[in-house]
Amino acid sequence: MSFFAAPPTIQTSVFTRLPDRYRQPKRTAWADANRQGRAIDSFLEGPSFDRQGNLYVTDIPNGRIFRIDPQGEWELVCEYDGWPNGLKIHRDGRIFIADYKRGILLLDPLRGEVETLLGSAGSEGFKGVNDLVFSPAGDLYFTDQGQTGLQDASGRIYRLSADGQLSCLLNTVPSPNGIVFDPRLNHLLIAVTRAQQIWRIPLGNGSLIGKVGVFAQLHGGLGGPDGLALDEESNLYIAHTGFGSVWQLSQVAEPLARLKSCAGISNTNLAFGGPEGSSLFITESETGSILRVETSVRGLPLFSHL
Repeated sequence: MSFFAAPPTIQTSVFTRLPDRYRQPKRTAWADANRQGRAIDSFLEGPSFDRQGNLYVTDIPNGRIFRIDPQGEWELVCEYDGWPNGLKIHRDGRIFIADYKRGILLLDPLRGEVETLLGSAGSEGFKGVNDLVFSPAGDLYFTDQGQTGLQDASGRIYRLSADGQLSCLLNTVPSPNGIVFDPRLNHLLIAVTRAQQIWRIPLGNGSLIGKVGVFAQLHGGLGGPDGLALDEESNLYIAHTGFGSVWQLSQVAEPLARLKSCAGISNTNLAFGGPEGSSLFITESETGSILRVETSVRGLPLFSHL
């Protein structure tokens, strides 16, 4: 049931696509577990812009990090033994990666080398970290999704404080995925993929976590809510993978627009960029494309303020 009329539909366009020289379809352990054993050439995720306007994206099954310049030209930055998913860039230029196999990693973009920042939680391995975000204070929040879902609601939300202290905020989430921090409203929003929901975590009580609730309920489909992004007015953008759409919701979850994919239906994640900061770039993993659409509000800056 919905109390809202269908929001207006806005069409996207293809900004660029993974060049053929980087496409070699094959079966991988990741594809066996997550793509029903199909041979695939890539699975793009983790879009994030550096201060020079370059877009970084991850390729999970092949352990690759790419850098795309403002003209849409691709460069392979790093290829390593891992499954990189979420990616965010610190203000000092370091690149933080949520790697499903290895935990939270650091990438040196000049040398193209990765090192482990956080490989476990108190010696216990992660289920499979997915996405991450910085708060203005420099705290790092990340989701630990693994293969959790309605059959196993044990996904976790972690905080790695600016002084290096790790704490688990929630451990009862059925598939925590994308994550954003809203400094205006002082809360986290989490894409809970298998429940088709966006959860809201208020952060106003210090170390105490309470009153976690459902911010929005999606209708379902072949996938669910994946990556998230915010603009400067606290409007939320939800990459609904398996449905070929990005939903724009107001700060009180009123549907504002549907941004429709012009390529495949696997919209995995999104990030604001462009000269004015109001262009939304979307990773479309079925076709290995980066989609683009213009918005009326600038995106929320994501650099850590440490």
